[in-house]
Amino acid sequence: MGSIEKNQMIKNSSLLGIKHLAESIALEFSNIITPLDLILADEELDLFYDSYGDGFDGMTIYDDSQFYIHVNTFKGNRPNTHRSRFTIAHELGHYFIDNHRIGLKKGLLSPHPSKNNENIHFKIEREADYFASCLLMPEERFKKHIQRKKFEFSIIKSLSEHFQTSITATALRFADIGNHPLMIVFGENGKIKWRWSSEDFPFKYLLFSDKIPENSVMGEYFTNGRLPNETEEVWPIDWFNFVKVDDEHRKFKEHCISHKHLALSIIWEV
Repeated sequence: MGSIEKNQMIKNSSLLGIKHLAESIALEFSNIITPLDLILADEELDLFYDSYGDGFDGMTIYDDSQFYIHVNTFKGNRPNTHRSRFTIAHELGHYFIDNHRIGLKKGLLSPHPSKNNENIHFKIEREADYFASCLLMPEERFKKHIQRKKFEFSIIKSLSEHFQTSITATALRFADIGNHPLMIVFGENGKIKWRWSSEDFPFKYLLFSDKIPENSVMGEYFTNGRLPNETEEVWPIDWFNFVKVDDEHRKFKEHCISHKHLALSIIWEV
């Protein structure tokens, strides 16, 4: 690939700039699965796997004129797993995005947030996540894989295997650039931790701001302990607020993946 020149770095952190930067790096390789090891080697970046406790998934540090990436095995980032690939791609975002790289070099950005820079930290973490998604799942290759296919959860699973990315990261990418509107809800102990949806998803408001609705598939898992049974049909009123009478009988599907106190639901209209 040849070393990434400084003029490829963007001078601001616009999402379009981040997309172009990440995808230009990925598309220099013919590999469908972005070869993170080759990118690390080309940039002469040292990567360390170790157990660092519960504080972070990955961390990029600048020390003695050199960048180092640390990946935390304690958080499940074992080598060559989907989780570790996203963590490494995220940390490469901190290295390649010009504002992040300069901030780390000059000590303006801390690898850990403090109370004084939480807003800045949140912004750069979101930017690094977006870089990772574009690096691992370039739009051109992503759309080629899904063209003319009717959406079912199996599409997310197929994309996840195709690009070696997690179900969560793949579903979020599909919500942004896929060919069918989705909503993704992540729950913990019966509470909504976060949600994300396609811009053209027909409903914008959940039934509750923080509580998972009892009649949803995820709600039945947390309330009654009923394990999700693959993809199930749901009604708009099971999940969403401000549903018009004419919309009450629109058919939706929910695919819920559960693990102990955590659950992820992908919801779409049939």
